[in-house]
Amino acid sequence: MSAERSDPKGYVITDEGDEVSAVCPVIISVSRSTDIPAYYAEWFVHRLSKGYIRWVNSFNPNLLYYVSFEKTRAIVFWSKNPKPLFPYLDTLDSVVSTYYFQYTLNDYEKEGFEPSVPSLDDRIATFIALAQRLGKNRVIWRFDPVLLSPSLDMKTLLTRIAYIGDRISPYTEKLVFSFVDTSYAKVKRQADNYFFRTPTFEEKEEFIKGLIYLNQRWHLVLASCADGTSYGTEIEHNSCIDAVLLRRICRDDEVLLRYLDKAGKDPGQRPACRCIRSKDIGQYDTCLHGCVYCYATHHEKAKLNALKHTAQPWNDTITGEKCGNTVRVNSDLRFFI
Repeated sequence: MSAERSDPKGYVITDEGDEVSAVCPVIISVSRSTDIPAYYAEWFVHRLSKGYIRWVNSFNPNLLYYVSFEKTRAIVFWSKNPKPLFPYLDTLDSVVSTYYFQYTLNDYEKEGFEPSVPSLDDRIATFIALAQRLGKNRVIWRFDPVLLSPSLDMKTLLTRIAYIGDRISPYTEKLVFSFVDTSYAKVKRQADNYFFRTPTFEEKEEFIKGLIYLNQRWHLVLASCADGTSYGTEIEHNSCIDAVLLRRICRDDEVLLRYLDKAGKDPGQRPACRCIRSKDIGQYDTCLHGCVYCYATHHEKAKLNALKHTAQPWNDTITGEKCGNTVRVNSDLRFFI
């Protein structure tokens, strides 16, 4: 689908010395498509220093275009394990001062639904360390997705959420949740194979009541993600790429503030999504967490792509491949999301 062309356009000099057309987003998302902090942190910081990446369209890998960081003023990170990015936070601070983390912290250890994430206690420790470094307003807790299985009922799930929340609630301001979406064909197949499901209407009501009860001791903002359902006044509709939060943390960045005034809803996201416009720089089939509910990854492909990355770790794409049709100067710059 073609996106609105409101982000600035410009040029970059590639690693090969060519001058090419590029899109210059003000906000980048790193990333809904893969866990860059967990698996490609060093690559990302290197590409920041180079000033651009070449973005691969997940639905047509032969369509690529260049993304320049020249005008980037803010970054939103998404991760289940941002610890590998810790050594580069000082470098990141020197490049862009406005950034925050969407930190997904689930507990599906007994079910094996997230087989390659670190242990729960390790992830909790990483969450706390990150919040101590950045401030609790810049590390958002996501329990995402909410799902059930024959061995996992809602009471057990709420008990696990309580364990996490009791430990990390002093280190964050918000808890965001979403229910697993089996409308994706890939997720539906995995749900059949691994016996997980979305909660029923009654179970969702039980979840909301339980979460509100737990929050009497946490005092967090509770928010649902990309969900048009109203859960009452105590549950907000979330904006993961959040203009309000960016205004709070941007340190009077007038350029970013002006952009936020006109950014508008991201047209590439689902209708119920309230995110403002950003450019995601991730690539499908590159995450190695192995989460069985993932819509963005064929796990065997991800292993192969990780090997490609290892062979060429500094390339302008995650997988390091020199393929596809890119756009040169004086050509029409096409946007694909």
